[in-house]
Amino acid sequence: MSRLRRFLEVLFHLEDTPHRVALAFAIGVWIAFFPLLGSHTLMALGVGFLFRLSRAALLIGAYVTNPWTLAPFFFAGTLVGCWLLGIPLDRIQDVHRAFAAREGGASTALQFFLWPFVLGNLAIGTLLGIGAYFIVRPLLERRAARRTA
Repeated sequence: MSRLRRFLEVLFHLEDTPHRVALAFAIGVWIAFFPLLGSHTLMALGVGFLFRLSRAALLIGAYVTNPWTLAPFFFAGTLVGCWLLGIPLDRIQDVHRAFAAREGGASTALQFFLWPFVLGNLAIGTLLGIGAYFIVRPLLERRAARRTA
């Protein structure tokens, strides 16, 4: 059985209302795109304990980003942030050139992308979190209705 299928099985077998499980999963998805790298697991567990939400659903959502998806997702978030802030995308080539030349300007060039990185990933996380809630909740409600029928 694939990992995704196992995660979905866990999500669909949690003993809580569909609203609370979907909410926990959606918050987890938002946490997955939170720009502070290395904090996702602790944030998910902290939110779970603080608001008494399903820690399993939060962690499943938070693990949407993993070592294989982290770079493409965060790069896409940075592009969205550039678009939102009106920063021309040709500035990305400046960063690439600075790294290729091993110039000291690489850190300055990266600092230029800090706010696009933060804003873009928070925006994507918010949109995907909201979308996850409205996708997962009806699925959980249908499953609960089948169990009681």
